[in-house]
Amino acid sequence: MPTTSTRRSSKAGLPPGTLVHLGRHVAEKATFTVVNYNEDGFRITQTQDVEECFSLIDPSMTTWINVDAVSDAKTVEAFGSHFGLHPLLLEDIMNTDQRPKMDDYDDHLFLVLKMILINIDTKGPEADQISFVLGRNYLITFLERPSDVFLPALERLQIDKSRVRKNGPDYLLYSLIDITVDNYFAVIDKGSEILEDLEGRVITGARTETLVDIQKRKRDFIFLRRSISPLRDVLLTIERNDTDLISPSLMMFFRDIADHSMRVIDSIETSREMLSGMLDIYLSSVSNRLNEVMKVLTIISTIFIPLTFIAGVYGMNFKNMPEIEMYYGYYACLFVMGLVVIAMLAFFWKKKWF
Repeated sequence: MPTTSTRRSSKAGLPPGTLVHLGRHVAEKATFTVVNYNEDGFRITQTQDVEECFSLIDPSMTTWINVDAVSDAKTVEAFGSHFGLHPLLLEDIMNTDQRPKMDDYDDHLFLVLKMILINIDTKGPEADQISFVLGRNYLITFLERPSDVFLPALERLQIDKSRVRKNGPDYLLYSLIDITVDNYFAVIDKGSEILEDLEGRVITGARTETLVDIQKRKRDFIFLRRSISPLRDVLLTIERNDTDLISPSLMMFFRDIADHSMRVIDSIETSREMLSGMLDIYLSSVSNRLNEVMKVLTIISTIFIPLTFIAGVYGMNFKNMPEIEMYYGYYACLFVMGLVVIAMLAFFWKKKWF
Protein backbone atom coordinates (compact mmCIF):
# COMPACT_ATOMS: atom_id res chain seq x y z
CA MET A 1 0.00 0.00 0.00
CA PRO A 2 1.44 3.41 -0.91
CA THR A 3 2.66 5.75 1.75
CA THR A 4 0.60 8.92 1.65
CA SER A 5 2.88 11.01 3.82
CA THR A 6 6.34 11.13 5.31
CA ARG A 7 7.29 12.17 8.79
CA ARG A 8 8.13 15.87 9.08
CA SER A 9 8.99 15.81 12.78
CA SER A 10 12.70 15.77 11.95
CA LYS A 11 12.35 19.35 10.65
CA ALA A 12 10.46 20.69 13.64
CA GLY A 13 12.03 23.92 14.87
CA LEU A 14 14.54 24.24 12.02
CA PRO A 15 14.68 27.49 10.01
CA PRO A 16 13.28 27.63 6.44
CA GLY A 17 15.74 26.44 3.83
CA THR A 18 17.38 23.84 6.08
CA LEU A 19 18.41 20.86 3.97
CA VAL A 20 17.01 17.75 5.66
CA HIS A 21 16.13 14.74 3.56
CA LEU A 22 12.55 13.54 3.94
CA GLY A 23 11.84 10.43 1.90
CA ARG A 24 11.74 6.65 1.74
CA HIS A 25 14.84 6.14 -0.42
CA VAL A 26 18.32 6.84 0.85
CA ALA A 27 21.30 6.42 -1.49
CA GLU A 28 24.92 6.17 -0.41
CA LYS A 29 26.14 8.27 -3.33
CA ALA A 30 24.46 10.17 -6.13
CA THR A 31 25.16 9.50 -9.81
CA PHE A 32 25.28 12.39 -12.27
CA THR A 33 24.50 11.99 -15.96
CA VAL A 34 25.60 15.04 -17.95
CA VAL A 35 24.21 15.37 -21.48
CA ASN A 36 25.45 18.16 -23.73
CA TYR A 37 23.70 18.55 -27.06
CA ASN A 38 22.76 20.85 -29.90
CA GLU A 39 21.62 20.37 -33.46
CA ASP A 40 25.08 19.27 -34.56
CA GLY A 41 26.39 17.26 -31.63
CA PHE A 42 25.63 15.04 -28.66
CA ARG A 43 27.78 13.99 -25.72
CA ILE A 44 26.88 12.03 -22.59
CA THR A 45 29.03 11.39 -19.50
CA GLN A 46 28.37 9.75 -16.15
CA THR A 47 30.20 10.53 -12.93
CA GLN A 48 29.80 10.35 -9.15
CA ASP A 49 31.91 13.45 -8.48
CA VAL A 50 29.86 16.63 -8.27
CA GLU A 51 32.77 18.91 -9.18
CA GLU A 52 33.55 16.82 -12.23
CA CYS A 53 29.89 17.05 -13.13
CA PHE A 54 30.10 20.85 -13.20
CA SER A 55 33.29 20.76 -15.25
CA LEU A 56 31.49 18.76 -17.95
CA ILE A 57 29.04 21.59 -18.66
CA ASP A 58 29.59 23.10 -22.12
CA PRO A 59 28.26 26.71 -22.33
CA SER A 60 28.05 26.44 -26.13
CA MET A 61 25.56 23.57 -25.92
CA THR A 62 22.33 22.82 -24.10
CA THR A 63 23.04 20.85 -20.92
CA TRP A 64 20.85 18.29 -19.19
CA ILE A 65 22.04 17.05 -15.81
CA ASN A 66 20.20 14.11 -14.31
CA VAL A 67 20.85 13.42 -10.62
CA ASP A 68 19.94 9.97 -9.34
CA ALA A 69 19.23 10.06 -5.58
CA VAL A 70 18.81 13.33 -3.67
CA SER A 71 19.33 12.18 -0.09
CA ASP A 72 22.77 13.83 0.21
CA ALA A 73 22.39 17.41 1.42
CA LYS A 74 25.93 18.38 0.42
CA THR A 75 25.28 17.40 -3.19
CA VAL A 76 22.08 19.45 -3.37
CA GLU A 77 23.81 22.37 -1.68
CA ALA A 78 26.63 22.20 -4.25
CA PHE A 79 24.09 22.51 -7.08
CA GLY A 80 22.51 25.44 -5.28
CA SER A 81 25.85 27.24 -5.01
CA HIS A 82 26.89 26.55 -8.61
CA PHE A 83 23.59 27.55 -10.28
CA GLY A 84 22.47 30.17 -7.76
CA LEU A 85 19.36 28.30 -6.67
CA HIS A 86 17.11 29.62 -3.91
CA PRO A 87 17.42 27.87 -0.49
CA LEU A 88 13.66 27.14 -0.44
CA LEU A 89 14.00 25.44 -3.81
CA LEU A 90 16.78 23.23 -2.45
CA GLU A 91 14.66 22.44 0.59
CA ASP A 92 11.80 21.31 -1.68
CA ILE A 93 14.17 19.03 -3.60
CA MET A 94 15.19 17.30 -0.38
CA ASN A 95 11.59 16.98 0.80
CA THR A 96 10.27 14.24 -1.50
CA ASP A 97 6.71 14.52 -0.20
CA GLN A 98 6.05 17.70 -2.17
CA ARG A 99 2.78 18.31 -3.95
CA PRO A 100 3.17 18.82 -7.72
CA LYS A 101 3.80 22.53 -8.24
CA MET A 102 5.73 25.19 -10.15
CA ASP A 103 7.71 28.14 -8.75
CA ASP A 104 9.16 30.99 -10.82
CA TYR A 105 12.51 32.32 -9.59
CA ASP A 106 12.98 34.77 -12.52
CA ASP A 107 16.17 33.28 -13.97
CA HIS A 108 15.03 29.67 -13.47
CA LEU A 109 11.83 27.67 -13.04
CA PHE A 110 11.30 24.93 -10.49
CA LEU A 111 8.77 22.15 -11.06
CA VAL A 112 7.83 19.13 -8.96
CA LEU A 113 6.03 16.12 -10.42
CA LYS A 114 5.30 12.58 -9.27
CA MET A 115 6.50 9.55 -11.20
CA ILE A 116 4.05 6.71 -10.51
CA LEU A 117 5.43 3.18 -10.50
CA ILE A 118 3.89 -0.23 -9.79
CA ASN A 119 5.32 -2.00 -6.76
CA ILE A 120 6.22 -5.55 -7.76
CA ASP A 121 5.38 -7.00 -4.34
CA THR A 122 2.11 -5.23 -3.50
CA LYS A 123 0.91 -4.70 -7.13
CA GLY A 124 -0.06 -1.22 -5.99
CA PRO A 125 1.18 2.23 -7.04
CA GLU A 126 4.00 4.14 -5.41
CA ALA A 127 5.28 7.62 -6.21
CA ASP A 128 8.78 8.96 -6.67
CA GLN A 129 9.32 12.70 -6.76
CA ILE A 130 10.94 14.31 -9.80
CA SER A 131 12.27 17.83 -9.42
CA PHE A 132 13.03 19.96 -12.50
CA VAL A 133 15.15 23.11 -12.55
CA LEU A 134 14.94 24.90 -15.90
CA GLY A 135 17.53 27.58 -16.68
CA ARG A 136 18.36 29.54 -19.78
CA ASN A 137 20.65 26.92 -21.21
CA TYR A 138 20.28 23.98 -18.89
CA LEU A 139 17.82 21.56 -17.32
CA ILE A 140 18.49 19.69 -14.08
CA THR A 141 16.39 16.71 -12.99
CA PHE A 142 16.56 15.25 -9.49
CA LEU A 143 15.25 11.71 -8.96
CA GLU A 144 14.63 9.99 -5.64
CA ARG A 145 16.38 6.83 -6.81
CA PRO A 146 18.05 5.51 -9.99
CA SER A 147 15.54 4.96 -12.78
CA ASP A 148 15.45 4.48 -16.54
CA VAL A 149 12.17 6.34 -16.88
CA PHE A 150 13.77 9.06 -19.04
CA LEU A 151 15.53 6.58 -21.31
CA PRO A 152 13.18 7.33 -24.27
CA ALA A 153 14.18 11.00 -24.15
CA LEU A 154 17.85 10.06 -24.04
CA GLU A 155 17.37 7.84 -27.09
CA ARG A 156 15.72 10.68 -28.98
CA LEU A 157 18.60 12.97 -28.15
CA GLN A 158 20.99 10.58 -29.83
CA ILE A 159 19.11 10.82 -33.14
CA ASP A 160 20.60 13.38 -35.54
CA LYS A 161 18.24 16.16 -36.63
CA SER A 162 15.63 15.12 -34.04
CA ARG A 163 13.26 17.83 -32.85
CA VAL A 164 14.59 17.73 -29.30
CA ARG A 165 18.11 18.36 -30.60
CA LYS A 166 16.92 21.39 -32.58
CA ASN A 167 15.29 23.02 -29.54
CA GLY A 168 16.49 24.19 -26.16
CA PRO A 169 15.99 22.91 -22.60
CA ASP A 170 12.35 24.05 -22.57
CA TYR A 171 11.47 21.48 -25.22
CA LEU A 172 13.42 18.84 -23.30
CA LEU A 173 11.37 19.76 -20.22
CA TYR A 174 8.19 19.24 -22.23
CA SER A 175 9.47 15.85 -23.45
CA LEU A 176 10.25 14.64 -19.93
CA ILE A 177 6.88 15.78 -18.57
CA ASP A 178 5.18 14.08 -21.51
CA ILE A 179 7.00 10.83 -20.72
CA THR A 180 5.92 11.13 -17.08
CA VAL A 181 2.26 11.61 -18.02
CA ASP A 182 2.35 8.78 -20.57
CA ASN A 183 3.58 6.51 -17.80
CA TYR A 184 0.42 7.40 -15.84
CA PHE A 185 -1.65 5.72 -18.57
CA ALA A 186 0.35 2.52 -18.16
CA VAL A 187 -0.34 2.58 -14.41
CA ILE A 188 -4.05 3.25 -14.98
CA ASP A 189 -4.25 0.37 -17.48
CA LYS A 190 -2.66 -1.95 -14.93
CA GLY A 191 -5.13 -0.75 -12.32
CA SER A 192 -8.02 -1.38 -14.73
CA GLU A 193 -6.92 -4.99 -15.17
CA ILE A 194 -6.91 -5.44 -11.40
CA LEU A 195 -10.39 -3.89 -11.16
CA GLU A 196 -11.77 -6.27 -13.80
CA ASP A 197 -10.49 -9.25 -11.84
CA LEU A 198 -11.83 -7.77 -8.61
CA GLU A 199 -15.24 -7.14 -10.18
CA GLY A 200 -15.46 -10.78 -11.26
CA ARG A 201 -14.68 -11.92 -7.73
CA VAL A 202 -17.33 -9.60 -6.28
CA ILE A 203 -20.02 -10.92 -8.64
CA THR A 204 -19.20 -14.62 -8.21
CA GLY A 205 -19.11 -14.55 -4.44
CA ALA A 206 -18.67 -12.15 -1.53
CA ARG A 207 -15.79 -12.95 0.77
CA THR A 208 -13.95 -11.03 3.45
CA GLU A 209 -10.75 -11.10 1.36
CA THR A 210 -12.63 -9.37 -1.46
CA LEU A 211 -13.70 -6.57 0.86
CA VAL A 212 -10.08 -6.11 1.98
CA ASP A 213 -8.95 -5.88 -1.65
CA ILE A 214 -11.67 -3.33 -2.46
CA GLN A 215 -10.59 -1.10 0.41
CA LYS A 216 -6.96 -1.46 -0.61
CA ARG A 217 -7.67 -0.46 -4.21
CA LYS A 218 -9.78 2.48 -3.05
CA ARG A 219 -6.81 3.69 -1.06
CA ASP A 220 -4.57 3.18 -4.10
CA PHE A 221 -6.76 5.36 -6.31
CA ILE A 222 -7.05 8.03 -3.63
CA PHE A 223 -3.25 8.04 -3.57
CA LEU A 224 -3.12 8.32 -7.38
CA ARG A 225 -5.56 11.22 -7.39
CA ARG A 226 -3.57 13.03 -4.72
CA SER A 227 -0.34 12.53 -6.66
CA ILE A 228 -1.61 13.36 -10.15
CA SER A 229 -4.53 15.80 -9.93
CA PRO A 230 -2.38 18.90 -9.11
CA LEU A 231 -0.45 18.37 -12.37
CA ARG A 232 -3.18 20.06 -14.40
CA ASP A 233 -2.83 23.22 -12.29
CA VAL A 234 0.94 23.11 -12.80
CA LEU A 235 0.55 22.93 -16.57
CA LEU A 236 -2.01 25.72 -16.61
CA THR A 237 0.38 27.83 -14.52
CA ILE A 238 3.09 27.26 -17.12
CA GLU A 239 0.70 28.36 -19.84
CA ARG A 240 -0.31 31.53 -17.99
CA ASN A 241 3.18 32.32 -16.70
CA ASP A 242 4.90 35.16 -18.55
CA THR A 243 8.47 33.83 -18.67
CA ASP A 244 11.07 33.89 -21.41
CA LEU A 245 12.47 30.54 -20.25
CA ILE A 246 9.75 28.70 -22.20
CA SER A 247 9.15 29.53 -25.84
CA PRO A 248 5.57 30.66 -26.64
CA SER A 249 5.52 28.16 -29.51
CA LEU A 250 5.67 25.33 -26.93
CA MET A 251 2.51 26.38 -25.10
CA MET A 252 0.34 24.24 -27.37
CA PHE A 253 2.48 21.24 -26.40
CA PHE A 254 1.95 21.93 -22.70
CA ARG A 255 -1.79 22.32 -23.35
CA ASP A 256 -1.72 18.90 -24.96
CA ILE A 257 -0.12 17.42 -21.82
CA ALA A 258 -2.77 19.19 -19.73
CA ASP A 259 -5.43 17.45 -21.82
CA HIS A 260 -3.72 14.10 -21.26
CA SER A 261 -3.56 14.75 -17.53
CA MET A 262 -7.32 15.44 -17.51
CA ARG A 263 -7.92 12.10 -19.23
CA VAL A 264 -5.83 10.40 -16.54
CA ILE A 265 -7.78 12.16 -13.78
CA ASP A 266 -11.09 11.19 -15.42
CA SER A 267 -9.91 7.56 -15.56
CA ILE A 268 -9.02 7.70 -11.87
CA GLU A 269 -12.44 9.11 -10.98
CA THR A 270 -14.15 6.43 -13.09
CA SER A 271 -12.15 3.72 -11.31
CA ARG A 272 -13.07 5.17 -7.93
CA GLU A 273 -16.75 5.12 -8.90
CA MET A 274 -16.37 1.50 -10.02
CA LEU A 275 -14.86 0.61 -6.65
CA SER A 276 -17.72 2.33 -4.84
CA GLY A 277 -20.12 0.30 -7.00
CA MET A 278 -18.24 -2.90 -6.18
CA LEU A 279 -18.50 -2.10 -2.49
CA ASP A 280 -22.27 -1.63 -2.86
CA ILE A 281 -22.50 -4.92 -4.78
CA TYR A 282 -20.47 -6.67 -2.08
CA LEU A 283 -22.69 -5.34 0.72
CA SER A 284 -25.82 -6.20 -1.27
CA SER A 285 -24.48 -9.70 -1.90
CA VAL A 286 -23.79 -10.22 1.79
CA SER A 287 -27.24 -8.88 2.66
CA ASN A 288 -28.94 -11.08 0.05
CA ARG A 289 -27.09 -14.16 1.25
CA LEU A 290 -28.12 -13.36 4.82
CA ASN A 291 -31.72 -12.92 3.66
CA GLU A 292 -31.63 -16.30 1.91
CA VAL A 293 -30.37 -17.96 5.08
CA MET A 294 -33.00 -16.21 7.18
CA LYS A 295 -35.72 -17.21 4.67
CA VAL A 296 -34.76 -20.89 4.90
CA LEU A 297 -34.65 -20.74 8.69
CA THR A 298 -38.02 -18.94 8.77
CA ILE A 299 -39.64 -21.57 6.52
CA ILE A 300 -38.29 -24.37 8.68
CA SER A 301 -39.49 -22.62 11.83
CA THR A 302 -42.90 -21.96 10.31
CA ILE A 303 -43.31 -25.61 9.35
CA PHE A 304 -42.45 -26.77 12.84
CA ILE A 305 -44.83 -24.37 14.60
CA PRO A 306 -48.02 -26.43 13.94
CA LEU A 307 -46.10 -29.66 14.47
CA THR A 308 -44.91 -28.37 17.83
CA PHE A 309 -48.50 -27.38 18.66
CA ILE A 310 -49.87 -30.84 17.84
CA ALA A 311 -47.08 -32.56 19.76
CA GLY A 312 -47.67 -30.18 22.69
CA VAL A 313 -51.42 -30.85 22.79
CA TYR A 314 -51.01 -34.61 22.83
CA GLY A 315 -48.16 -34.39 25.26
CA MET A 316 -50.34 -33.04 28.10
CA ASN A 317 -51.39 -36.58 29.22
CA PHE A 318 -54.88 -35.78 30.52
CA LYS A 319 -56.86 -38.97 31.35
CA ASN A 320 -60.02 -37.86 29.51
CA MET A 321 -58.25 -37.31 26.16
CA PRO A 322 -59.96 -39.96 23.91
CA GLU A 323 -57.16 -40.07 21.34
CA ILE A 324 -54.71 -41.38 23.94
CA GLU A 325 -56.65 -44.66 24.20
CA MET A 326 -56.75 -45.14 20.37
CA TYR A 327 -54.70 -48.11 19.17
CA TYR A 328 -53.58 -46.25 16.06
CA GLY A 329 -53.59 -42.83 17.67
CA TYR A 330 -49.80 -42.37 17.38
CA TYR A 331 -49.83 -43.19 13.66
CA ALA A 332 -52.82 -40.98 13.07
CA CYS A 333 -51.04 -38.08 14.76
CA LEU A 334 -47.95 -38.59 12.57
CA PHE A 335 -50.20 -38.77 9.51
CA VAL A 336 -51.82 -35.45 10.38
CA MET A 337 -48.41 -33.90 10.97
CA GLY A 338 -47.27 -35.11 7.54
CA LEU A 339 -50.35 -33.63 5.88
CA VAL A 340 -49.68 -30.30 7.59
CA VAL A 341 -46.07 -30.28 6.33
CA ILE A 342 -47.14 -31.13 2.76
CA ALA A 343 -49.89 -28.51 2.79
CA MET A 344 -47.53 -25.81 4.03
CA LEU A 345 -44.83 -26.69 1.49
CA ALA A 346 -47.41 -26.58 -1.29
CA PHE A 347 -48.59 -23.18 -0.07
CA PHE A 348 -45.01 -21.82 0.05
CA TRP A 349 -44.31 -23.16 -3.41
CA LYS A 350 -47.46 -21.54 -4.81
CA LYS A 351 -46.43 -18.22 -3.28
CA LYS A 352 -42.89 -18.70 -4.74
CA TRP A 353 -41.30 -18.16 -1.36
CA PHE A 354 -38.64 -20.75 -2.19
